[in-house]
Amino acid sequence: MIPTSQRTPVENAQLALLLEVSGTPKPGNVDRHRDLDDLWFEQFMAGAVGARRGLAEAADGVSIGTAFKKGVAGMSTQTGGNTQFGCLLLLVPLIKAASEQSLTPAGVRSVVESTTVEDAVEFYTAFEHVDVAVDEPPPDADALDVHRGSDVAPTLRDRELTLYNIMELSANPDDRIGDGNAREWVSGFERTFRAADALLADEGPIVDRTARVFLDLLADEPDTLVAINHGDSVAREVSERAAALNGDLNAAEALAEGFVEKGYNPGTTADITAAALFVALQRGLDV
Repeated sequence: MIPTSQRTPVENAQLALLLEVSGTPKPGNVDRHRDLDDLWFEQFMAGAVGARRGLAEAADGVSIGTAFKKGVAGMSTQTGGNTQFGCLLLLVPLIKAASEQSLTPAGVRSVVESTTVEDAVEFYTAFEHVDVAVDEPPPDADALDVHRGSDVAPTLRDRELTLYNIMELSANPDDRIGDGNAREWVSGFERTFRAADALLADEGPIVDRTARVFLDLLADEPDTLVAINHGDSVAREVSERAAALNGDLNAAEALAEGFVEKGYNPGTTADITAAALFVALQRGLDV
């Protein structure tokens, strides 16, 4: 029997956001020892607080799209802009699954596969709250460009595209590294649950476990945000350099400084780390 937490899913989701940004070193990302030029540790803390209303709506049975948009709107009420957009995209369906007593790969797959066209509309509308780094759409998908925000709504309704359908389109493009968060949606959150198992099996302070899981995830798969900002070859090189550390946090300190200097920001890896922390906390990870 899987142990359960004494905290509510909403409390664990907020705690997961706070623990993720507190883990260090997480090469290239904001953590409790490092800020970026335009994004600071305290802004992530504020984002986690602001997101609570959307997280609570997810737990209360509100639709994924509405809860996600509300979480993003609250998250954005700090001076840094986009701190945890991708984290919320993963946490909202996980919270719904946990609230329905089905926090398993099959359970969360059922949740995301039941999304609607209106969930997709709300997802697109959420992009109007923050500037999110996303890849350019292929030429035949200009009508679904997320930069258009709510203007895409007529196309979504005309084509009857659900939010799950949108994730399917983003997960595995033919000629480039796909969206890692979208792949979680279509895979039953495979990497999230695997990383949660690693957090539970590890020992020591949770912030150290968090950093090790982050490194493992980054080594395992190129990061979407790095690929968007620097190209696929750089994203693969970043993963190779993370793999060479073999989980050594002391060695990761130097890599962290170098990645920050070069602007290599593995944000999608951080999103999955936060999602894994939520699952581990729900399953009894002690804090």
